[in-house]
Amino acid sequence: MKITAVETLRLGQFGNVVWVLIKTDENITGLGETFLGAAAVEAYIHETVAPKLVGRDPLQIEAINRDLIGYLGWRGAGVETRGNSAIDIALWDIFGKALGVPVSVALGGKSRDTIRTYNTCAGYSYIRDNRAQSVDNWGLDARPIGPYEDLDAFLNRADELALSLLDEGITAMKIWPFDIAAERTHGLDISAAELKIALEPFEKIRKAVGDRMDIMVEFHSLWRLPAAQRIARALKPYDTYWHEDPVRMDSLDTLKAYAPHTDAMICASETLAYPHAFRDYLATGVAGVAMLDLSWCGGLSEARKIAGMAEAQQIPVAPHDCTGPVVFMASCQFSLHARNALIQESVRALYTGWYTEVVDALPIVGDGQITLPDTPGLGIELLPELFTRPDAIHRRSNAEGEL
Repeated sequence: MKITAVETLRLGQFGNVVWVLIKTDENITGLGETFLGAAAVEAYIHETVAPKLVGRDPLQIEAINRDLIGYLGWRGAGVETRGNSAIDIALWDIFGKALGVPVSVALGGKSRDTIRTYNTCAGYSYIRDNRAQSVDNWGLDARPIGPYEDLDAFLNRADELALSLLDEGITAMKIWPFDIAAERTHGLDISAAELKIALEPFEKIRKAVGDRMDIMVEFHSLWRLPAAQRIARALKPYDTYWHEDPVRMDSLDTLKAYAPHTDAMICASETLAYPHAFRDYLATGVAGVAMLDLSWCGGLSEARKIAGMAEAQQIPVAPHDCTGPVVFMASCQFSLHARNALIQESVRALYTGWYTEVVDALPIVGDGQITLPDTPGLGIELLPELFTRPDAIHRRSNAEGEL
């Protein structure tokens, strides 16, 4: 089998997402995806990656990944890493289809048939456009289109939200009420009034459902250490499940100073890339959960290595998903495979919302668990009509260059 072409697709309506399609001479197409900086990733794939892929055997995944790691741009989760991650996901899709098995089996077999999920409490328009991960891109000003405006709910009706999730069998939720204060002070400080407001959702959840709900706290790496420590101490009465990225992940040793101020597990980090970064995280001695994003860490190939390294230190992994439907599906395939996968992130506003507008299949979420059909490969395809939409940007590179 040989790779004959590499294609990308972007849609103006979903400005952060770029899809990658790897075509072969045996009519097997692999689908990949990554998130943030979509136009830059697209340019990298056509200018740098496609010439290295066309004509190669797509089943030689390790060799291709090795050759895509360049002299520059591979240490962090920048454009090159995000592009390479999407390529790797697409190659595993081809591998599974060629074998006639799901990716979870192609990776070495399943370790389970279902995995527990938690709901990240975003809304339908969360980070919809290509602005940054910021409060003004939360989508709170968008018109509600369904029952799962969960970001507005956790800010204002966290007790009702927790009860709604429990009604669906979901017993864990992730919220981020501290971000507003972090943006005001650039993470340097939080006032007593701001802290009181940010703690209200936790108070409401515990009063409404007691300990029936695990609460994950997302900090988005926005805080400086002293303020983060203060928030951690304030959260202790609410018995939170994990604290995710409480400080910026370019200073992992800082986690050692943060950890004594909380009883919750430290969770880090979707922003880390490749095994060496997770090695440094695990070396802090305070790692509780290794959170990885398949489209930012190097793809399924690197995720498998990261999981193995974490398992050797008895640390669980938890794949991130708050980006796009292909990564969601790939993450669930990985979670069913990796035996130290703890829990799988999902966003009910997304998998019942815009994800259904662009793909033909999604993971099956029910009673707080996720399972997958036995479709070969990732088990997901883009809807054909996407390529002819007025807002579609579709590019193709083959042996003759870009067409």
